[in-house]
Amino acid sequence: MTESAPASKESSTATAARTPRPRKMPPIEQLRGRQLGRILIKMGKLRRSQVLEALDIQKERRGPVGAILVELGHITEEDLNFALAAQSGMEVVDLSKVDVPAEVLGVMSSQMAQTYRVIPFDLGADSKVLSLAIDNPDNFRATDDLQTLLSYRIKPFLASSTDMQNALDRFYPEGEQESIAGLIGELSDDEDLARFEGRGDSIDLAELKEIADLNPVKKLLNLVLLQAIKDKASDIHFEPFEDEFKMRYRIDGVLYEMVPPPRYVALAISSRIKVMANLDIAERRMPQDGRIELLVRGAPIDLRVSVLPTMFGESVVLRVLDRANVQLSVDKIGMRDDELVAFRQLMRKPNGIIINTGPTGCGKTTTLYAALSELNSTDVKILTAEDPVEYDVDGLIQVQVRPAVGLTFARSLRSFLRQDPDIILVGEVRDLETAQISVQASLTGHLVFTTLHTNDAPSAVARLLDLGLEPFLITATLEAIVAQRLVRRICTHCKAEYHPTEEQLMELELRPEDVGDKVFYYGKGCDYCNKTGYRGRLGLFESMILDDHLRELIMKRAATAILRREAIKGGMRTLRDVGLLAIYDGITTLDEVVRETIIEEEA
Repeated sequence: MTESAPASKESSTATAARTPRPRKMPPIEQLRGRQLGRILIKMGKLRRSQVLEALDIQKERRGPVGAILVELGHITEEDLNFALAAQSGMEVVDLSKVDVPAEVLGVMSSQMAQTYRVIPFDLGADSKVLSLAIDNPDNFRATDDLQTLLSYRIKPFLASSTDMQNALDRFYPEGEQESIAGLIGELSDDEDLARFEGRGDSIDLAELKEIADLNPVKKLLNLVLLQAIKDKASDIHFEPFEDEFKMRYRIDGVLYEMVPPPRYVALAISSRIKVMANLDIAERRMPQDGRIELLVRGAPIDLRVSVLPTMFGESVVLRVLDRANVQLSVDKIGMRDDELVAFRQLMRKPNGIIINTGPTGCGKTTTLYAALSELNSTDVKILTAEDPVEYDVDGLIQVQVRPAVGLTFARSLRSFLRQDPDIILVGEVRDLETAQISVQASLTGHLVFTTLHTNDAPSAVARLLDLGLEPFLITATLEAIVAQRLVRRICTHCKAEYHPTEEQLMELELRPEDVGDKVFYYGKGCDYCNKTGYRGRLGLFESMILDDHLRELIMKRAATAILRREAIKGGMRTLRDVGLLAIYDGITTLDEVVRETIIEEEA
């Protein structure tokens, strides 16, 4: 036994040499800007031989040395995060030992803290700098967003993931998230805001900045924005009236009203939005447009801001562009299999004009971007002229049209032709000059995608003739017109069969014998679809592909009704026909198709 003791001691010494002893975190000044391996050695997490081993592997197969060290099992992901934070000069906070004042926790809602995974734990003496704990050193975009949303200078600190989760559970439990109705109740008792009631134009710039910076206003607006993004709203409306102030979401094309805040909050809300969008808060007589960029749960969100002066204050509309939620793929926009085959053939034509038509908000831009995304490759040059640019797509050269400074669609298009493009997207043909240059681009070997505002595909020809375009130019360049609408999908969680009444069938000019034993569905309404019975939307497409017969009719300036009748004879399915197929497939309802499509006129 006595002889084995030295061996045991020797063994434990060897083990100690292999495993670095964790040390107390050195001062951040000693670590900022140092190489990652050196920082981990100073932290007591690695030995020099382990760093050299990782560097040798890096020479063979490339890749970040930190990821290699984690893969080898020398350090944990958390060790790597702390080292990366120290490298960038970020300090570390132990949330388990921090006592956070209630007024600091009150600067953000529970939903915001949970969404961004952050904990505010200190507010500077001047109330301008907010110390914020994050558990990912790469989460700088979140701190930028919160700087915009909260109007504080953010000083980030790194906390461990375990500490972060414990702190979120302790300070911002998910079951106790604040509601919009609760915050509005708080605002109703806010004396700071109530004193601005009825002040009208007598409020000076300092007071505007003051009310835009009030904590309850910031919390309410932030909660409204996060809720809208969560519910997949496309627009958020803030509307002042003589005796009330309304807030509404547009979800799947339909407006829903929220609990209305007090009337005197209108000015504070519009001023707060202007601050976030970098607009002039003192200007309340002229319309203004701006943009707010956020990153929510790792997804990029663009908010397009439109401010319009009205009789009772400023009406503000935010268009929510959630790029993660938009399916830029022609397989996912709702085309039926045969429509998809025909559309893909059109997309791959070497030249010609393809027009997508329909009212505002019917998904034209998404359809065209889905086509461009599929055509986007290294051997194809694609240029777009838009007002505004709605989606940023890598590989596309996108131009924002600015008529105020003379950069119109027509002027952009002239320059495009000198840029050697293969495919051109023109946001909208609004005048004869744009139409003529689009035709010229098509005749010189380019494929042109564009949009018009007409009720159906055949009407687009009459619109081009009204603009002044000659029939022979239309027939020489136009390949197809695709009209579209969006209808709401039946919620799959509460979908149920039903038998429509004779009156309901008559709205689609159907008789009971026409439908036979076909099954109809509707949504009962559940929590998943907010009791609406619908969740998501589906595109309906009417494709009029030009053939020799239709071109001959256009040359003779045939009436729209005649073009429609002959296109149907040639195999075109009208929007209403496509809607009926979607009803029979159990995807949408009779009411939706009646609401979104029109009965064809008789020739």
